[in-house]
Amino acid sequence: MNDVSIADNSVRLEPDRFIVNGKSELILCASLFYFRIPRALWKERMERVKAFGYNAIDVYFPWNYHESAEGEWSFEGERDVEAFLRTAKEIGLWVVARPGPYICSEWDGGALPAYLLAGEAMKLRDNDPVFLRYVSRWFDRIMPILRDYQIDNGGNIIAVQLENELDFYGCSDPRGYLSVLRDMANIRGLTVPLIACAGQGGLFGATGYAEGLVPACNFYPNDRDPEFEAKVLAYKRELGERGFPLLVTETNRSHFLLRRLMSCGAKLLGPYLQVSGTDFGFTNAINNWGEPLAFMTSDYDFGGMISPEGHVREEAYEGKLLRRIMNVYGDSLTEAIPEDRHALTAAAPYRLNLAGGGALVFLTDLEQGYCPICPENVPLQRWGIEGEIVSSSAEMTDSVQGASSTMLVFHAEAHGEVLFRFHSEVQSIESAGMAVRDDDGLVKFIFGPEGESRCSIRLSDGTSLFIAGMDRAKALLVDSIESEESGWRIRYEHSKVAKTAPRNDLPVAWSAKALKPHVPLTQECSISLPRAELLETQGIYRGFAWYEAEADDPMVQGILIRQGSDVISLYADEEYVGTIAPGGASRYVSFPDPRQVRHVAARVEIWGHSNFDDVRLPSLRLHAMKGLADLVTVTRINDLTGNWRIFRASSSAPVPGLSDAEHPDGTWPIVGFGGWLSSDIHAFEYYRRALQVSESASSWTLHFDGLQALVTVWVNGREAGRVTPIDPYLDISLWISPEERDQQITLLLERPLGLPTGKIKLLEGKSATGWRLSSAGEKELLAHAEAVRGQCASVELPCELPPGGMSWLFGALDDSNDGQGWRVAVDGSNVKLTVFFNKRLVGRLWLPGGEEQPSMKGGSPDSFYVPGPWFEEEAPNGLEILLEAVHKGQEAVVRSFRFLPV
Repeated sequence: MNDVSIADNSVRLEPDRFIVNGKSELILCASLFYFRIPRALWKERMERVKAFGYNAIDVYFPWNYHESAEGEWSFEGERDVEAFLRTAKEIGLWVVARPGPYICSEWDGGALPAYLLAGEAMKLRDNDPVFLRYVSRWFDRIMPILRDYQIDNGGNIIAVQLENELDFYGCSDPRGYLSVLRDMANIRGLTVPLIACAGQGGLFGATGYAEGLVPACNFYPNDRDPEFEAKVLAYKRELGERGFPLLVTETNRSHFLLRRLMSCGAKLLGPYLQVSGTDFGFTNAINNWGEPLAFMTSDYDFGGMISPEGHVREEAYEGKLLRRIMNVYGDSLTEAIPEDRHALTAAAPYRLNLAGGGALVFLTDLEQGYCPICPENVPLQRWGIEGEIVSSSAEMTDSVQGASSTMLVFHAEAHGEVLFRFHSEVQSIESAGMAVRDDDGLVKFIFGPEGESRCSIRLSDGTSLFIAGMDRAKALLVDSIESEESGWRIRYEHSKVAKTAPRNDLPVAWSAKALKPHVPLTQECSISLPRAELLETQGIYRGFAWYEAEADDPMVQGILIRQGSDVISLYADEEYVGTIAPGGASRYVSFPDPRQVRHVAARVEIWGHSNFDDVRLPSLRLHAMKGLADLVTVTRINDLTGNWRIFRASSSAPVPGLSDAEHPDGTWPIVGFGGWLSSDIHAFEYYRRALQVSESASSWTLHFDGLQALVTVWVNGREAGRVTPIDPYLDISLWISPEERDQQITLLLERPLGLPTGKIKLLEGKSATGWRLSSAGEKELLAHAEAVRGQCASVELPCELPPGGMSWLFGALDDSNDGQGWRVAVDGSNVKLTVFFNKRLVGRLWLPGGEEQPSMKGGSPDSFYVPGPWFEEEAPNGLEILLEAVHKGQEAVVRSFRFLPV
């Protein structure tokens, strides 16, 4: 058993207790990320979190937000971590701090700096000394701040999470890796509990069961999964056996689900992203939420109780109601223990046995998404009355105790019944709208959904009990209960749920300047290269880049882009070829007719580095870099699908000699590639044939078009690589002997269940030469916008661009909506927008149109947020929007901007 109850520490953890400053607590914890909310709004968001029932926030600290390039650190302004923690302390919120080094969070690279990808060889997120050396430098910066704000030093940090969902990742030594991170934290003065969360239930993969590290769980179920509690209780038992409470560091945002988790004895409830935000700047990620590729929107909103703009949503009142329930039962609930399910039938409701007696019954209604928490045999002494609540179909949410009287508030979805047993004689009962039945010492109170029902009971011991009953909708708005001469008065608040309508009369003067789309928007960050290089190798970690190169082919059929990501707009001799998002794979883009090409250019945007590690696309790997590896002008395409010699093997293990260039195969049957009809569930087949290559070419690429299986390729007896459906292109140029016309190709096809193999094509051509690489981040883009602003012409919407075109669109926006700002919805198609407001990048959008648009996930795909605090009183306020037409076959159009007041 691990001992995390260190003497003299302010936070202690036991199997059924989360103790802070000597008092058991239920931690209701909302994600609130300073890097996604303007600093001027941190306090407001925190106040709303607290007002709606939460006593804690969890916050990531993104390494690459504070170290934008190696050795370039910033903790000022919007990045002032100390100011954020200080504000949380002033508001009265505890903090669960999550400094990584990896955070996930749909953030660029999971917060790992992109310079790690191109530097020394290392294994990310593993017990690798090179990687850990860099982590140590990050911890040197962030951990002293966290140390000073931990509760043991008078601050408000009650736990620090190391890493994040490591069980999703292929870490070779989780115990060793987490042990080093633990030691790094301890050496830097961390004394609060150190936790590590499992993303898919792999407690060992997430923690390595390292000593001194508390395992926590992230649960993202279907909220109405009928077997959810059984799963959670299994983890509760396992953690309890190890001496730990059940800490749920992440889960869905519905309080219906949080109630179900509470029924299982969770002591920390951490709905992820209960406070939404925005990925300002070039901080978006890509990940596998599409099929599989997805681009994360700048709007980061999973429907939590507070919107990115700060609007209160209806779910917030469920949070306030849950906190009121927690307050009603106090310590008896914070130390409650879930009932042993082995003694119950599967259909029985889940119960929490309260400390001091009684239980809470969780009446989960999966169909309605409703889970009332009802008292059963609960002593009334804690509220100053002798007796108990025997049973109830209603939920008790509020209690107020006076000198000799107590007020209890109940609510139910429809009719509610509450059965009491009093230890003193009932002297009188006065009812208003509530039915009362007195039966041999048991008193039942029944109320309906109409308005507010009341009843007062006077007992022989001189105490009085007042009961109020109401429906759920009314209970959600209870604000306070005050004592009056005649009893108790319940005050209700008006709902703060925002209702907004667009402002159609907002005057915005628009102007535009068309650009040459194949020309870089900056010449300051420009270098010459002998060959194309991935961007991180050249110190380019975010923003845009332009590859320019020379070609000299009279009859080009198309262009092959090698290892391209994220967004590539291709031009040949200044003519637009198309825009693609190949996910780090290669892609061939054909011309309608063969043509001469002398100059090629590619504009590349890093949408973001993957925040997951997924093998299904090259760019979805955590270590994937951006840009492109080559542009090949393709002069000939040969169909190689037919006339292969075939040999059937029994496994994927190489058969000696079969891949040798001179191996005799004259007796093998001749079929088309993948054409052998096999009864094997998993077939292993060798295919061999000779091919002839062009003497004028310098680049040769095999394209397995439509492949759904796995192929290993040998060229002239040497292994050239492995091909998967993820990237069906293989560059075999290094293994071709151009001085010999005939080349020998051998393939090992691994095909389960007869999966399609498609066609094989050989793309021949020449790699481009004379490379030049330019780049532009936020600073360079804004400088270009300022340089061309004087050349703009006034325009009216809709604004149209030809396929492949680019333009700056400027809009004067001096109306700040009384300092609150705007949500701006854009109606358009076939266009990508990079939106600046007052020199800050506030959003990136890719509006619908064309097959190349990736899945846009994470929030609103067609709107951006202009924060009120970023308006300036003295200077003109304006939008600078870079427009890119990204559909080969159709014009791009921006039809309108609708301004929604915040």
